[in-house]
Amino acid sequence: MKLVSFFIISLVLLSCNKKQDKILPIEKTLTESVYSSVTIQPDSLYQAYAIVAGILDNNLVEEGAIVSKAQTLMQIINNTPKLNSQNAKFALDLAKENYNGSAAILNSIEEEIAAAKLKYKNDSINFFRQKNLWDKKIGSKAEYDAKKLNFELAINNLKVLRSKYNRTKNELLTTVKQAQNNYQTSLIATKDFAVKSKINGKIYALYKEPGEIVTIMEPLASIGSTTNFIIEMLVDEVDIVRISKEQDVLINLDAYANKVFKGTVSKIYPQKDERNQTFKVEAVFENPPEVLYPGLSGEANIVIATKNKVLTIPKAYIIDDDKVKTVDGLITITTGLQNMEFVEVLTGITKDTYIYKPE
Repeated sequence: MKLVSFFIISLVLLSCNKKQDKILPIEKTLTESVYSSVTIQPDSLYQAYAIVAGILDNNLVEEGAIVSKAQTLMQIINNTPKLNSQNAKFALDLAKENYNGSAAILNSIEEEIAAAKLKYKNDSINFFRQKNLWDKKIGSKAEYDAKKLNFELAINNLKVLRSKYNRTKNELLTTVKQAQNNYQTSLIATKDFAVKSKINGKIYALYKEPGEIVTIMEPLASIGSTTNFIIEMLVDEVDIVRISKEQDVLINLDAYANKVFKGTVSKIYPQKDERNQTFKVEAVFENPPEVLYPGLSGEANIVIATKNKVLTIPKAYIIDDDKVKTVDGLITITTGLQNMEFVEVLTGITKDTYIYKPE
């Protein structure tokens, strides 16, 4: 008797299970989307590097500080550029002194020219006086020739000194300009030891402490937008061809449980990451959360298409991607949109066709 009762109960349970495995397709709104992991990052985020090596003297800002474009963030110590700048300044001052100063080189040449002018004037008077006498057949030929030679030498010497003056002046002016350029270059090199912000933004991280060695290969700070944040998504290469700009995005963040935020695809990076075979896609919030931090993670669904009142069945009821089990056996169906749970049925069955879940 007990054995018969157990058999009847088992038969009833088996019959119930079979009934549960049989369903009818239902009409509903179906949204097809592409799943992606999410990381939140500030807009315009970049890492600041030093363009010279040295020792970090001081961080002039703290993490979380709001900074403006061209604001100095940190100062690096290196005495070589300062010494070079001082030497360049000394050379510039000397060049200016030689060109403009009271004891300048040009002054000595000017004095030589003044003396040469006096000699030229004196030799000129003596020559023309002697010439007048010689024209009257007074005096000797040797004396006339001597006066003439002195006069010609005086003219030539004056020309040489004037040429020397102009040449020296040009050389000194060129030296001043070169010294000025060297000094300006040294000042630029000195400024290179001040790391400045390239944007108006916020300091999200500082990577070095005062006294640490700084190289041009290591970042010193992370800086990004204060208010604007980007949704970074990694999309599998199988799905990337279905993504386009302006598509809607539904975002779930771990920090905001049970809340769904809307966004829009804003940028698709064409370069594939060979390490994980994904493409980076960016989106922007329509209405972002009040508080966001770099690195917040979550997941997103990029909406590919949406249809209203379509015939759907659960994916678990599909056999070999295009068949379902009915009272009449296996029937081939044509599918359309699909999401993680349901798939659209275009042809093969109707809303009145019972289907069975595969064993």
